[in-house]
Amino acid sequence: MESLPNDSDIAANRHELGRNLTHGMLDTLGRAIVTGRYEQRPFPTEAEIAKAHGVSRSVTREAVKMLTAKGLVSARPRQGTVVQPSGNWNLFDPDVLRWLLERKFSVELLRQFNQLRIAIEPEAAALAAQFHDAEDIAAIHAGLARMEAAEAGNDDPLDADIAFHLAILRASKNPFYAQFQMVVATALRTSIRFTNRMRGRSANIPDHAAVADAIALRDAAAARIAMRRIIGDVLELIAGD
Repeated sequence: MESLPNDSDIAANRHELGRNLTHGMLDTLGRAIVTGRYEQRPFPTEAEIAKAHGVSRSVTREAVKMLTAKGLVSARPRQGTVVQPSGNWNLFDPDVLRWLLERKFSVELLRQFNQLRIAIEPEAAALAAQFHDAEDIAAIHAGLARMEAAEAGNDDPLDADIAFHLAILRASKNPFYAQFQMVVATALRTSIRFTNRMRGRSANIPDHAAVADAIALRDAAAARIAMRRIIGDVLELIAGD
């Protein structure tokens, strides 16, 4: 059992958790699980968590419920709350993915994520070419314009690149593709940082423009090929690391 904190520790913990104690508690516990803190020790009881972090039992109980929904823990009769094997974790949950990426940078995890992207985003681009409306194409072009501005130092390159890709997912008009928005946004932040650092520059603007142009022209085949080229280049870069 972990040692109990003193009053100053509790005050500091409450401050770290921020105004939304439930989500703060979720983030603290989730990160601890994913980083392996409970690999060699039992997960604490709700009473122990509440005491250690200076929060109410209701806050702790709600946070544990959220961890359960993410596949990180399960409640078993007479065994209490048990940390689940990583194979049971919901990798499509943005919080879980973020904790994984923060745990320890892994080129293999980055490769796996981009393998998922290449199975999803080219088809989303093809669907966007078929079904986009004026608002969608405006959002895609706005994302591209932000990327161009970022090249000149007038926008954030990460936010601009992510905005472009998310606009395409939304333009697919397919709710299943749209559900990947948070996952893509979360993992792209790590992926783009890594690839930009390796290339020594930001995203390839002409390649992204080719995707936008194909979508605007409603050329699904060209949009699919252009998006595959972008993600394929990332996979090649990772493979050469």
